[in-house]
Amino acid sequence: MSLHRLGWLGVRTERFDEMVALFEDALELVPFQADDASARYRLDDGTELHLYSPADTDHEFFGSAPVVGFVVDDAARLRRRMEDAGVEFLTPLETVGGSSWCHFRAPDGNVYEIISRDA
Repeated sequence: MSLHRLGWLGVRTERFDEMVALFEDALELVPFQADDASARYRLDDGTELHLYSPADTDHEFFGSAPVVGFVVDDAARLRRRMEDAGVEFLTPLETVGGSSWCHFRAPDGNVYEIISRDA
């Protein structure tokens, strides 16, 4: 099982409008999806950056720290191994469009994600 790279970053923020302005005006990112609850961007290498406003209820468990997603070979298999090691998972394994992911709380108290993409 390999951890390949960082593939995703999510931030839940009370300063949503200001963060959108930073990403779009200063960093010149163009959202591939945006509404009052979130704005989602994709970098040239495929890494996704998601901003979540207080209106987003699906990511309330994030807290205030950024959540990093680690790209792995097989999220389902790694999740089972991590559960056996006593890691606390916060979400079920979700699979959509060839990607699978889930979120866990690490010993440092922060939330992280594992994600795999079908070849």
